[in-house]
Amino acid sequence: MHQTPLAAPYDDVVAEVIVNDWVSGEYKRIRFFVPSLAAAARAGQFFNIECPVVGDDRPYLRRPMSTYRADPASGELDFLYKVAGAGTRGLATLEPGMHTRLLGPLGKGFELRPEWRNIVILGRGVGLATLAPLAELAAASGVGVSAVISARGREQLLSLDRFEAIGARIEVMLDSEGTSGVETVEALLRGYAQAGLADAFFTCGSNRLMLAMQRLGKELKIPGQVAMEQQMACGVGMCFSCVRNFNVEGETISRRVCWDGPVFDLAEAVSW
Repeated sequence: MHQTPLAAPYDDVVAEVIVNDWVSGEYKRIRFFVPSLAAAARAGQFFNIECPVVGDDRPYLRRPMSTYRADPASGELDFLYKVAGAGTRGLATLEPGMHTRLLGPLGKGFELRPEWRNIVILGRGVGLATLAPLAELAAASGVGVSAVISARGREQLLSLDRFEAIGARIEVMLDSEGTSGVETVEALLRGYAQAGLADAFFTCGSNRLMLAMQRLGKELKIPGQVAMEQQMACGVGMCFSCVRNFNVEGETISRRVCWDGPVFDLAEAVSW
């Protein structure tokens, strides 16, 4: 069950597009056939994806994307992305049979400790793409999963089917229904802790929810991990463009999200 987070090895591979379909009005899911990378990817790691030049959109840098699904048996690797800028607009034009380059798997992923029998996952937006593989890893290891899924509205709900498929306890919190407030989420997390269902906390996708989970974890002495989102350039720790500050025992420490993370100790994360 223990998954040691590794920053290497990684590779730069030409990958064939199998599927690139809309899953909502904002997000697309792209699937590549790339057996070597699919076999190597771990939950929480990411890839730097080359985005094509389309019209006036000329992305110079690759775009970092968290692993959404990695299937070594089929050689398939999936990513969930929001079409928002020059890079993702170009990525959205790729069709089955076309190719682009993937660099990865990069960074350090999630870690499940042997003593953890129940975990709580708290995610919002595309952060749920990062957390879905963790939930599946935990379930495959016999670890119970409670998933708190936050979104603006029903249209923005992501990965719900992935959590349902593993039998997770699911709570959906929506802005549109007034249920996604920090106080409501915190009460729910406290309930999981009191029921003995929170050996560890995991989160991604929301600053305010991360701070709430961090605060509660400190109070209840529940360890946790957070997958950080950050703009990057090289993705392999050389350019230092993704440096963030962390609070380590009262001292401010600078770390590279791409190399030292993107998964970090929840207690050490600093608001962005």
